[in-house]
Amino acid sequence: MAHVLFTAVNYWPEPSGNAPYTTALAEHLAAVGHQVTVVTGFPHYPAWRVNGEYARHIRQTESMAGVRILRRRHFVPDRQSVLGRGLYEATFLFHGLASRPARADVVVGVVPSLGGAGLARLFAARWHAPYGVIVQDLMGLAAEQSGMPSGSRVAGAIGCLEGWSLARARGVAIVSPSFGPYLRSLGVAPERLVDLPNWTLHQPPVIDRKAARDQFGWGGAHIVLHAGNMGLKQGLEQLLDTARLAITAAPHLRFVLLGDGNQRAVLQRGAAQLGNVEFLPSQAGDMYAAALAAADVLVLSERPTVADMSLPSKLTAYCAAGRPIVAAVRAGGATFQEIQRSGAGVTVDAGDSAELLEAIIRLDGDAGLADRLGAAGAEYARTTLAAAAGLQRGQSFVEGLLAPRRRGTREAAA
Repeated sequence: MAHVLFTAVNYWPEPSGNAPYTTALAEHLAAVGHQVTVVTGFPHYPAWRVNGEYARHIRQTESMAGVRILRRRHFVPDRQSVLGRGLYEATFLFHGLASRPARADVVVGVVPSLGGAGLARLFAARWHAPYGVIVQDLMGLAAEQSGMPSGSRVAGAIGCLEGWSLARARGVAIVSPSFGPYLRSLGVAPERLVDLPNWTLHQPPVIDRKAARDQFGWGGAHIVLHAGNMGLKQGLEQLLDTARLAITAAPHLRFVLLGDGNQRAVLQRGAAQLGNVEFLPSQAGDMYAAALAAADVLVLSERPTVADMSLPSKLTAYCAAGRPIVAAVRAGGATFQEIQRSGAGVTVDAGDSAELLEAIIRLDGDAGLADRLGAAGAEYARTTLAAAAGLQRGQSFVEGLLAPRRRGTREAAA
């Protein structure tokens, strides 16, 4: 068994985004006998502020489920900008390098943090160890597509840093096949790319649908739910525009935005005069799954500029909920392709609020279609997105990073 070091700015107890996947894989590797250490930041996502109990510390060491966690404080911007993101990445990188974990046999960096990938390369060089990178988001494309102020002007520079961090990685795991062309353009050889799709994290809700609706105060309302991060790339202004149109065209619909993020306050101000819009805080695992299953329609929203920069982690939970999905996304992009593969929903053009409302009304009024889409999503979650298979793929990726080195050691010994 090996000592595996993860370098990832996001980790437990962050409830959403890529943190739950890194956490699950690290804990799985510990459970099968590996020694696992994680160099990470202080919990701050999706609210983009450090959680209260951690705010008093500069560094902290924890242990959870057999994993040793080395936390180092870093800058957390209260709004997204190139300068803020740069400080976020730089402080995590430098403070991470100061953490001095024990020598590892293999290092695994996690993107969307350039610091996570950069730390992986630097630690691996220090110990002459192999490293790999798990790519959840594409940072160069994110700067260009996410709507971050001045992001498009620095996308090329970010891409160069991204390419440097991946240049010597023994393996680069991607959560969507659509990431491949961009990574190959950075110089990543095709044989180093490994498909590592995310898996379903949430178990079926412990309370039934009616009880969940009663608990959320939804009663007999027709609920259109968006759950998860409220950031720039989600472009949730289009959902508020849809709600505005629905006041006269479909007054029976109620729009619920559940979660947190750096755009939540902006969206709340924008919805102040909309009586058919409700905001709910982030929910713990069981109640998050219950909320999804209790909705009538689940909405996935992205800015029109977003194409191949990311694949929303919420999509696995959406499919598992067994409810129909309407995705307002760019045609041909990563999310569009995943919806097509799953058969769990319908897609409309991002930014077209009238088309989005039309699709919601159609699903809300056609129980047969809604049930078929929901059942397809649940089956996709049960098979393609099964947790056991996903964790085994992750284990194979990490252990595969060691294989060439072990072969060389055996050959040298012979």
